Amino acid sequence: MNLFPQSFQSLEQAMSTATLKQRVHTANIANVDTPNYKSKQVSFQSALDTAIHRQPLASIKTEPQHIAFSTENSESSHLIKENNSTKITPNGNNVDMDAEMAELAKNQLWYNALTERVNGKFNSLRSVIDGR
Repeated sequence: MNLFPQSFQSLEQAMSTATLKQRVHTANIANVDTPNYKSKQVSFQSALDTAIHRQPLASIKTEPQHIAFSTENSESSHLIKENNSTKITPNGNNVDMDAEMAELAKNQLWYNALTERVNGKFNSLRSVIDGR
């Protein structure tokens, strides 16, 4: 018996990808003045393919009532692509601060929407459990 519906797993995967995007954009911003640093981005297609083909983590349960382990994206490095197509500054760095800040804000809004959805799901479960 799975305690949580499939939608929780989908939300978990979406939040993991949003977290990865946040780390990549903050790394780009942190390296805005680093000579020859090439900006990086999370490949949406790779993230989608990983989410679709993700296999459940094999786990050993000592009791049938135990909840299965969730999968963690340990192979996130293949989702990150280096951008070599542009050269903005004379020192070889191609980080566009305005674009990175815009992507960071967009990703933050997406992450906030996901957390609100997860909270709504948990509130629904709480209502069912409490019998409200």
